[in-house]
Amino acid sequence: MAIPTRTLGRTSPLTVSALGLGCMGMSEFYGGPDEAGGTATIRRALDLGVTFLDTADAYGPFTNERLLGRALAGRRDEVQVATKFGNERLPDGTRVGVNGRPEYVRSACDASLSRLGVDHIDLYYQHRVDRTVPIEETVGAMKELVEAGKVRHLGLSEASAATIRRAHAVHPITALQSEYSLFCRDVEDEVLPTLRELGIGLVPYSPLGRGLLTATRTEGPVGPGRSAVAFPWFADDNLDHNLRLVARVRALAEGRGCTPGQLALAWVLAQGPDVVPIPGTKRVRYLEENVATLDVTLSTADLAALERAVPRGAVAGQRYADMSSVDG
Repeated sequence: MAIPTRTLGRTSPLTVSALGLGCMGMSEFYGGPDEAGGTATIRRALDLGVTFLDTADAYGPFTNERLLGRALAGRRDEVQVATKFGNERLPDGTRVGVNGRPEYVRSACDASLSRLGVDHIDLYYQHRVDRTVPIEETVGAMKELVEAGKVRHLGLSEASAATIRRAHAVHPITALQSEYSLFCRDVEDEVLPTLRELGIGLVPYSPLGRGLLTATRTEGPVGPGRSAVAFPWFADDNLDHNLRLVARVRALAEGRGCTPGQLALAWVLAQGPDVVPIPGTKRVRYLEENVATLDVTLSTADLAALERAVPRGAVAGQRYADMSSVDG
């Protein structure tokens, strides 16, 4: 199938495949690293026409960018590479904290370029907002990277509407990456209207509710720091409640002849042509299932049924136990 494209951003537009691929789980979390599976998935994605690939220096840490760089050997011109800085980690995985200092921005970019084996990054995000550094200083350093030809477009992640406005005044922001799904709709209050006013695209991560909306996960994410304690959706009574919501999605999906995950992903895609979700996987079969979602068109009645099945605010528990890294 030919995958359609969507454009992120008006002032600094970047055209990407309508569905992206999140690469994090290939190197860390969700069962641990799988370079062979990840590499095969990335290459299959390119063959299918998925060209928008998402990573970060923090994933691994550092190993995910290297994996992506190796997988793209000889095919760099086919893709739009997005990576992130700001969640500073040591090689042993120790978390240092959020870092938005200009000198760190510059050094982090050079390190990412080296690990990816590319001469420019298509979309460079600040992974989390550093509240100790004015956003104008951080984005000012990112702007310098654009002027130097090291970066083509700028992005933010989990930023508030006020921060987005201040950043966009320094240099056009092409996209905001934030969690968005049937289970997580906070961005609809202030952030999404701000993005549309300013002409900034939205790149939802975890569009399948951290796997819950596939109706195949009945326990929390696995791996260090990924327990139900860290992700309250998966805690005890919360999980029982949330799985009942998932059962409603499954019933609707059966009526549509698609999987629950495809129906949930189709809902995200239906939220606007400026929305490009990046479901993550390290398995070719799940990638192919996600890509097939592009054949699922939701009617007004379908969307209304999903709203009734999973009303906004119906999910039990916060998405993170510690929400301090989310710019408020």
